[in-house]
Amino acid sequence: MKKAKMTLHPDFRIGEISGRLFGAFLEPIGSMVNGTMYNPKHPSADEQGLRKDFYEALKETGLPAVRLPGGNFVSGWQWKDSIGPKEQRKTHLDMAWFQYIPNDVGHDEYLQWAEKAGTEAIYTVNLGTGTLQDAADCVEYTNFEGGTWWSDLRKKNGHEKPYGVKTWCLGNEMDGPWQIASWEKDPRGYGVLAHETSKAMKWVDPSIETIACVSSSPFLNHYPDWDLQVLQECYAAVDYISLHHYHPAPPEMPEALLAGYQAFEDYIRTEIALCDFVKTKLRSPKKMMLALDEYGSMIRPKGEMHLGLAGRQNADMFGVFVPGRKYVRHDPDDWSTLRNPPRDHEMLQTLGMASTMLVMLRHADRIKIGCATGGLGALCATDREHVWKGAAHYPFTQMIRWAKGVSLECEVSCDTYDVPGYAIDDMNQYGGFTGVQTVQAATALNEEAGEMTVFVINGDPAEDQELKLDVRGFEGWKFTEHIEMFTEDAHAANSWEHPDRILPRVNTETRAEKGILTARLRKESWNVLRFSK
Repeated sequence: MKKAKMTLHPDFRIGEISGRLFGAFLEPIGSMVNGTMYNPKHPSADEQGLRKDFYEALKETGLPAVRLPGGNFVSGWQWKDSIGPKEQRKTHLDMAWFQYIPNDVGHDEYLQWAEKAGTEAIYTVNLGTGTLQDAADCVEYTNFEGGTWWSDLRKKNGHEKPYGVKTWCLGNEMDGPWQIASWEKDPRGYGVLAHETSKAMKWVDPSIETIACVSSSPFLNHYPDWDLQVLQECYAAVDYISLHHYHPAPPEMPEALLAGYQAFEDYIRTEIALCDFVKTKLRSPKKMMLALDEYGSMIRPKGEMHLGLAGRQNADMFGVFVPGRKYVRHDPDDWSTLRNPPRDHEMLQTLGMASTMLVMLRHADRIKIGCATGGLGALCATDREHVWKGAAHYPFTQMIRWAKGVSLECEVSCDTYDVPGYAIDDMNQYGGFTGVQTVQAATALNEEAGEMTVFVINGDPAEDQELKLDVRGFEGWKFTEHIEMFTEDAHAANSWEHPDRILPRVNTETRAEKGILTARLRKESWNVLRFSK
C-alpha cells in the first residue's frame, strides 16, 4: 500500500470561506431549464409550470447560490420581452444555442424559481446586444421598492416586494469569439462599459455588488492581456472578476482528469497576480475578489482538430457559420431534442468536480463565489419524470454543509505522476502536467461550531493509500468519523431505479492516537475526515 502524509495546524490559515463558494450555474441549454426546471405537463408542476419535485429537492441540499439565466444565451436575451402575461411575451431566436426562446420562463420565473429552491440568485445582465440603460432598468424592476414605471410594473406582474438580488454579472464571457456582440477586439471598450454600467446599476441600488468579465478561457490568444486592459478600466467600480474554465480529459487518459487541478491553480494564480498588479498600479486600497462562476471537469472524447493553425482561434472555428443549421423548438415534455450528459464513469467525474472544489477551498481568501456548470444536475439528477441523487450529490452537499469557517493550509506528501500533453480540439490543448499529486486535500476549520473537516481525494486508479494525518497542533480536539465513497465498478452510476450503486459510508477502521490519524484511502475515492472540539 502506498503512503501519504499530511500536516495541519490551526495557525496556518488561508482565509475566510464564503457561504457562496459552492453554488451552481443555470442556462437554458439541454434540459437545464426546459424539462428539468420547467415542464407544465409534469405531475409535480406548480402554477407556473415549474417542477416542484426538482426545486424542493434542491432546497434540501442547502444550495447557497445559483447564477442565472446564462451563459452565452444572455448576450442576446431581451429580458423586457420575457415579463408580463405569457401570451403577450415575444418569441426570439437564441443565436448562442440555435433554439427558439418563447420566454415561457422569463425574468420573474427565474427569480421566483430561485426563491422556491431556497437559493440566492446571482443575475447576469446582457452586455452583448443589451445596453447600460437595459441593465439599470433591470435593477430597478428587480430591486426598487416602488413608485417608478419599472418597479410598479413588477408589482403589477405579481411580485409586490423587491427581489433583492445582491450580485450582478456584467455580461458573460465578453472576450469569447463565440459570444454575441463580443468585445474580443476591444478589451478597453468592455472595461469602460463595465465601469459605467456598474456605476449606473449601483446608483439605482447602492447595496448591490457587480462582477466584471475577464478572459473566459486561458486558451484564448489574447489571454491574459485582455484581462489586464479590462481591469485597468473598471477596477474601481466592480467588486469581483468572473473566471470560467472547463477542463476536459480524453477517455483514453482518465489520469488527466484529476491532474486538471493544476490548470485551475495556474488560471486562478494568474488572475490574482493581474488583480494585485492593477491594485498597485492604480494605488487602490481595494483587493479584488474572484468569482469562479462557470467551471467543470469532464471526460470528453477528442473532437476535430486542424493542425498547423498555431493556436489561432477565430470566430469561424467555433461552429458559428454552419450552412443548413436549423433552429430547434424544444418541448420541455419531449426529451428527444434535449442534450444530457452521459453518466458513465460517474465516480471518476464526481472526483473531477470535487477536485476543482478543493482548489477553490484552498484559495478561499480570494475566491468568494463559485458556480458549478452542471451543478444542479450534480446535486439532483433528473430525467423526464424523476429526481434522484447521483454520486456527485454527496461530495457537493458535504462541502456545502461542512466547508465553513476558515480554510487551512494542507501540507501533503504523496506519490506523484506526470501527464503528457494532449489536445481535445483546436482550443482545448494542454501542454501536460508534471508532479500531479495522487492525494489532494483541503480543510475547513469552523471554530464557532467546534468542528474541523478535512476533504481528501485519493486519485490513484490502481492502489489504496495509507494516510498519516498529523493534527497534534489541535490540542483538545478529537477525531469523530471518516466518511468514504468509492466503487469497484468504473462504469457504475446511480439512477432512479438504482440510486444506491455509489453511496458514502462510514469507515470504522480509521484511528487517531496521540494526534496522528491513520486512514486507508481507497483507490479513486472521496473521503471526509471529521473532528470536533
